[in-house]
Amino acid sequence: MGILAWIIVGIIAGALAKMVVPGEGPGGILGDLIVGVVGALIGGWVFNAFGHMGATGINIWSIVVAFIGAVILLFIIRAFTGRRGTVVR
Repeated sequence: MGILAWIIVGIIAGALAKMVVPGEGPGGILGDLIVGVVGALIGGWVFNAFGHMGATGINIWSIVVAFIGAVILLFIIRAFTGRRGTVVR
């Protein structure tokens, strides 16, 4: 996939994943892009492990793969950086 395709798919997948996963995500369009592109890599790895094709270009399948990877990434981020309980006095 070309760099422009990664950016477009990344922004779409990252934005969709932030809508689905509860909590505060990385901010702005740059945060969506990073989550989506890293999510595409994770999704591609997961799908390849199960014998399916990963992200291949600007198409629905690539967005689905990147979206699933981005959701996985956001859950991992939430697990490590989730809000800690604080005492309010």
